[in-house]
Amino acid sequence: MTEFAWPPLRPAKLVWPAPGWVPPTKSQPTSPPWTVSLWKDLTRPGDGHRRVARDKGRGEAAVKLLHATGVDAFPVPLDVTSDVSVAEAAVLIERQSGRLDVLVNNAGISGEMGPGWVQDPTTLDLDVVRKVVDTNVYGVIRVTNAMLPLLRRASSPPIVNISSSVGSVTWQADPNIEVGPIMAAYSPTKSYLNAVTVHYARQFAGTDILINAACPGLVATDFTGYQGRPAQEAAATPIRLAALPDGGPTGSFFNDDGVIPW
Repeated sequence: MTEFAWPPLRPAKLVWPAPGWVPPTKSQPTSPPWTVSLWKDLTRPGDGHRRVARDKGRGEAAVKLLHATGVDAFPVPLDVTSDVSVAEAAVLIERQSGRLDVLVNNAGISGEMGPGWVQDPTTLDLDVVRKVVDTNVYGVIRVTNAMLPLLRRASSPPIVNISSSVGSVTWQADPNIEVGPIMAAYSPTKSYLNAVTVHYARQFAGTDILINAACPGLVATDFTGYQGRPAQEAAATPIRLAALPDGGPTGSFFNDDGVIPW
């Protein structure tokens, strides 16, 4: 792998959660502006952009926003927890464009939380844990494997798994680093996702497929109750990783400052 410079972008750290903040009552996928920020900045001539969403209406709304910025996009309904839905999405993309240039695995849920966004490991509902793992980890594996034939038709296709700094076991174990509240259902799924990312990178060794994990920070979407930084700012690191040159880093975990320890 060639040397790769990663100039820091991150502003001062956010306080998370903000004082007095009440978390959302339901776990939902992130809102359209977050992925719109990703895709409008990844436009390349000749690309037929796809925008996937679990909710058909949200996907269509996001595509309209992309069209308004001059991006040629079409919606792809996708439930990452459904084998049938993922297979249908792959068929639709193949029919519409014949290949997939970039895959950003962005779907994620937190699971039910207590006050202060805490998930106490001593009282966890295992059904909640299973649901979070199914979306945040199994969903990434399910989608990535279904899309690989389409990705292999593209030139140097990058895969970006949207992770979180709360998935850094190194940081979680360091009492001198603030990584947010105890989230015993959500945070371990990001650690799991990071480990899966490394194994994909090992499997892709010797190919032109690059795969990395990205922490966008706390993003102001419905997932966080609109606490955090603007989606346009948070998209910077995923965009960098989705536009890596040949020989760029792979099997690593990044935020705006650079590499995050596992």
